[in-house]
Amino acid sequence: MLIIPAIDLKDGACVRLRQGRMDDSTVFSDDPVSMAAKWVDGGCRRLHLVDLNGAFEGQPVNGEVVTAIVKRYPHLPIQIGGGIRSLETIEHYVRAGVSYVIIGTKAVKQPEFVAEACKAFPGKVIVGLDAKDGFVATDGWAEVSTVQVIDLAKRFEADGVSAIVYTDIAKDGMMQGCNLPFTVALANATRIPVIASGGIHNLGDIQALLDARTPGIIGAITGRAIYEGTLDVAEAQAVCDNFNK
Repeated sequence: MLIIPAIDLKDGACVRLRQGRMDDSTVFSDDPVSMAAKWVDGGCRRLHLVDLNGAFEGQPVNGEVVTAIVKRYPHLPIQIGGGIRSLETIEHYVRAGVSYVIIGTKAVKQPEFVAEACKAFPGKVIVGLDAKDGFVATDGWAEVSTVQVIDLAKRFEADGVSAIVYTDIAKDGMMQGCNLPFTVALANATRIPVIASGGIHNLGDIQALLDARTPGIIGAITGRAIYEGTLDVAEAQAVCDNFNK
């Protein structure tokens, strides 16, 4: 299982939100490229970038910062989400060297777009399913749909999606552990690999994911915990690497 540091971009800075609220953000650095360097030096094998402004505006806003990070680390797998709602945007990021694009809102509102994107950019598409009480939220988590996470995940099985990033909004940024039961249920319900996200606080939360012994869970995204020092990236990755030895 991969430990994947998150770099959330708002107005060019690296921030963390609580439960997705733009008005409840903590700025951790005004130099996201240097922050990326910190996690890379700490041994991470993939980075998770989110254009928070883009998620609300429906188009990339912090694209220059994303490009700068990719340029600094051309061989590191990097995934980017937030405001990706056209093939043109995906092409821009892929050309810049991004490994994976995360489709969220558009995947809920126009599921057929996911199949189109997977066909145009095979192996590059991840679907982001952000949920509140089991229902998928969209538009930077500002709206909650009537679509259930597991039902939507199953719809994408035949499209060639590389992974699903599942986030429980109520847990995100709260440092109370991820929604383990639902994460496991989702991984067991679909053939698409699942990346857990939202609420990871310490090594105990990583251990709980490992102890669930669910092969479909391939990674865990962590944000506030590594910024506030309650989780060490290198230590957590070492625990994951040694779990099945």
